[in-house]
Amino acid sequence: MKFFSSQCSFDYPWAHVSASAWKKYPNEMSTHVVAVDVLRREVDPVSGILTTERLITCRQNIPKWLLVVVGGRDTSYVREVSEVDPVKKTLTLRSQNLTMNNLLSVQETVVYSPDTADPSKTVFDQTARIVAYAAIQRLCNKIEDWSVERFRQNAALGRLGFESVLKKLADSVPDNVLQSTTLQTAAA
Repeated sequence: MKFFSSQCSFDYPWAHVSASAWKKYPNEMSTHVVAVDVLRREVDPVSGILTTERLITCRQNIPKWLLVVVGGRDTSYVREVSEVDPVKKTLTLRSQNLTMNNLLSVQETVVYSPDTADPSKTVFDQTARIVAYAAIQRLCNKIEDWSVERFRQNAALGRLGFESVLKKLADSVPDNVLQSTTLQTAAA
């Protein structure tokens, strides 16, 4: 079992970042994400929390030794469930791989929240738990090590791509409009 964590800050307020999160893919840096499909979306009438379930399709280069183990597939699917809490001002995304989860389990949690020291910024907190299942521990370690490194690379590219999405939205929509339409954008 391996763990990955990453924290950073975006120079945009939470309303801007949470609205932009729905437009994160496709972007020029995260070319491994080829499709995002919304499966379910609902708003809790009491709490106002928007819950969205999405299916993310990824295509990545996989080492030949791992392709042999997984059956030669380079396309994988990830289930993501997100919650936007407009009261607490948090956007929480939880994802789990669906493909090859009998060989490798990747559980990721991402939380976007306002920076308590500077509300014009948003804190990004990402954690992942990666577990490989195989009879040979050495093989498990190799799969987990490769997966953590790939996760690290994709996370760095994802942040760069998201920065470009944030900038595009900043150039096209004023923050005061975003402040009042965060949930409407997410529900569209």
